[in-house]
Amino acid sequence: MEQQKVIVFLPAFNEEESIAQVIQKIPRDFDPKVKVEVLVINDGSNDRTVEQSWKAGADYVHTFAKNLGLGAAVRKGLELCVLNGADIGVMIDADNEYPADQIPDIVKPILMGTADYVMGSRFLGTIEGMQWNRRIGNYCFTFLQALLLRKWIYDGQSGMRAFSKQAMEEAEIVHDYNYAQVVTLNLIRKGFRMKEVPIRYQVRKAGESFIKFRSYMTSVLPAILKEMRRPVKKVIHNRTISGARDRELHLLKAREINK
Repeated sequence: MEQQKVIVFLPAFNEEESIAQVIQKIPRDFDPKVKVEVLVINDGSNDRTVEQSWKAGADYVHTFAKNLGLGAAVRKGLELCVLNGADIGVMIDADNEYPADQIPDIVKPILMGTADYVMGSRFLGTIEGMQWNRRIGNYCFTFLQALLLRKWIYDGQSGMRAFSKQAMEEAEIVHDYNYAQVVTLNLIRKGFRMKEVPIRYQVRKAGESFIKFRSYMTSVLPAILKEMRRPVKKVIHNRTISGARDRELHLLKAREINK
């Protein structure tokens, strides 16, 4: 059986203290049918993020000349995964808050064909140590997404996600500051199958989060409104069409036999 290529990409801005540890934790040989590569999107860092990424074993590093934002970095990561032949793209934060060793759990539903887009859920797993203001923010934004999509979501702000090739090709991120809410709204509205998988969470021990409460609120809410106002076209999956045709052919053959 031909190997499936999984590219794990890490958006990173000044993460020299943690990025090497995250890269080294990424499982490379968890399945003989899967080939894993690592891509770093260096979002204009002015520290040793790039040097540490290469030393830790990154296969690719793409650098922005200046800091563009997490949304822009994730958009570029999805684009480069497709250009480099990925069947599945996995996004994980470079701050070591998310369990890189659970990447096989995130990838599994896509490999099995039961999902197109998978989010690692801290609220289905563990959230010990998460600050109360972050918990409340997560609850509020996740509940808003669930209301808009009429679909229950547990962790809409997760920094660990997996995308099928078709999901990567179709995903649209309408602003540069962040991606978390708009990409989920976009993909589910287009008809992609989403699944959440429990993951462990640990508090960041190095570096500093780029997210500030005021800028997050003033940037993300308008982006959510922009996404929901945009018309999107439902994506018809090739495998769904093929499956329907196969069933039709099977029925036709059965009718011929029974004549």
